[in-house]
Amino acid sequence: MRPLGRAILAAMRRSLIAASVLLCLPVSTTLARGVSPYLPLSTHPDMEARIEYVLFLADMPVLRRPIAAATVLDALPAACRKDPVVCQEVQRYLARYMKTWGIVDASVEAAATSGAEANIPNRFGLTTESDWAAQARGYWQFSDHGLISLGAVAYQDEVVPEGSYISLGWDWAQLDLGYRARWLSPATESAMLLSTHAATMPSVSLSNYRPLTRFGLSYEVFGSLMSTSDEILFQGELTSGRPRLFGLHVSTEPASGWALGVSRIMQYGGGPRAGSFKDLLRAFFNPSGYDNTNEDLTVDEQFGNQAAAITSELIFPGRTPFSVYFEYAGEDTSNGKNYLLGNSALTAGIRFPRLTPRLGLIYEVSEWQNAWYAHNVYGDGLTNKGHVIGHWGGDERVTLQDAVGAQSHTIKLDWQAPFGGFAELRLRTLQNESYGAGDYERAYDGMLRYSQPFRGFTVGAEVFAGRDVFGESFSRVAAFVRYTGEESFHAPARPFDSTASYGADNSAEVFVEAGAAFNSVRIDLDATSPFTESNTGAHIAIGARRAVSDYSDLGARLELDDVDGHNLLSVRAIDYRFRFANPLALSVFIGASRYDVATPAYGLYYGLGLQWRDIFRTWDVGVDYRTAKKVARDHLLPDDPSSELRPDSFYTVKSLSLSLTKRF
Repeated sequence: MRPLGRAILAAMRRSLIAASVLLCLPVSTTLARGVSPYLPLSTHPDMEARIEYVLFLADMPVLRRPIAAATVLDALPAACRKDPVVCQEVQRYLARYMKTWGIVDASVEAAATSGAEANIPNRFGLTTESDWAAQARGYWQFSDHGLISLGAVAYQDEVVPEGSYISLGWDWAQLDLGYRARWLSPATESAMLLSTHAATMPSVSLSNYRPLTRFGLSYEVFGSLMSTSDEILFQGELTSGRPRLFGLHVSTEPASGWALGVSRIMQYGGGPRAGSFKDLLRAFFNPSGYDNTNEDLTVDEQFGNQAAAITSELIFPGRTPFSVYFEYAGEDTSNGKNYLLGNSALTAGIRFPRLTPRLGLIYEVSEWQNAWYAHNVYGDGLTNKGHVIGHWGGDERVTLQDAVGAQSHTIKLDWQAPFGGFAELRLRTLQNESYGAGDYERAYDGMLRYSQPFRGFTVGAEVFAGRDVFGESFSRVAAFVRYTGEESFHAPARPFDSTASYGADNSAEVFVEAGAAFNSVRIDLDATSPFTESNTGAHIAIGARRAVSDYSDLGARLELDDVDGHNLLSVRAIDYRFRFANPLALSVFIGASRYDVATPAYGLYYGLGLQWRDIFRTWDVGVDYRTAKKVARDHLLPDDPSSELRPDSFYTVKSLSLSLTKRF
């Protein structure tokens, strides 16, 4: 096995070469700042909520984490005009990062547990079996362009050097070498590609925290070394080794409050399996040709395991501001086309940072098809030290080889208590599909946490309890003490005051829509006898939009159609509308569709529409032409078509709808 240091250097070389194209952008190095430390990720929930709120107030969506301290500093001027209370708390916290060196976070936690062992989501591999946990982090910034961070997360039988890395470079190209966590999703409760659910891997990365060009370009390219696996298939036998993980994230913010990104991870190599830089490039640009076995590509020649995601977040200002975000991901390609995501997953969420002056709300739903986190070459799948590196629900299976789809729901409430302190309630549920290897039940869990500042520390307690997919109950009660230092934030006795500031912005509007659609469905079950059916069904939708220029709007929308007796649920992740000087408006949109057949089928969704605005006050009428392209599902059930030609079915739905829209 290659020594760790040599593997990291090799990964560093590959990452730097792959990033070179991104770095050939016009930047003013004379104005470039130095490196920035990163803020806590999944270790300091009350402050993390405040930090994300500051970015929200500044109209800055977040598609990847951790967040650089300098990014929050840049957001403070805009945030302070809208909510000086939370701004002051975050400023006081950031002061600890403005020194040459310091201890920025430290905490200890003691717990009492009972029942079955359960995984605690997004806690670096922590389970209910551990009756203690601890974490700490400090830094030394030895120059403007160099920083050393030392940190660790520890619990029973495990110490993860999370937060231990060295950073070199500038704001447009910061090189990080060491143990740095990553979260590749706008969602805050789950991420399909990469999250903090598993232990942090050693890695090297190159990224920017200052957006480049007027389009707000952001990037990160990294190489990681995964834990040892004894389930790597090569030449018909299982071998041992440490697979590598390559990742790339690119995003843009073309309009204030809206960000669009793409992410890619590639698991490869390990043990005797090859993994040259040339192989990496081939598989990156042609995944169907080099990562899917066929008559010209054997299992041993197969590059490895890939997953990709398209992400979006749009912030809607107003009297009750909120944001909507989506993640459409694929574990493979579909129908031999590199641009079609196969074995799809869809995450959608809505976030009200201040539903009331004291209460914040997040609701998030995820669903993924079969084959996620399971692979024919890597028997442990996309895991590190026994835990899935993406969505926490991927751990809830009989074995890691069980390629079963699932659906999860999460609701999170945070509350600023009138007597001080911060309370958080999180409820989750998970249901695996029926075709899995286990006799799965619906899982659910709840977490209640309260924390209160006290003399330079934060003290609190947490209760975590529920039932797993095997019907076994579990519980964990913990008390914790967190060091906060002289710059300790103190939860205000009065609520945050963002309502009045946002109330002046009337550019955002919510709407509902109802009508009828004529649908044409091309059904291709087994590649031998496709046929088409036509029908008329009901169409309803709910959405929101905001003005981004004098004539342009951006929005997001959730649509439900009755198609051939089945529900077609579609999301418009990008919904652009151009308003003419007359009552007409033209819209173009793209997103994803879920067709509710024997098992959920997923595919691309796009179209265009024409709208006549204000036929009555706040009422519009419109016509849309919509297409759900190659909506696919694998054959998994006993009564599914049996064909040696193809193991999946495709549905293409074309619709022409007439709808009436009410704006609020």
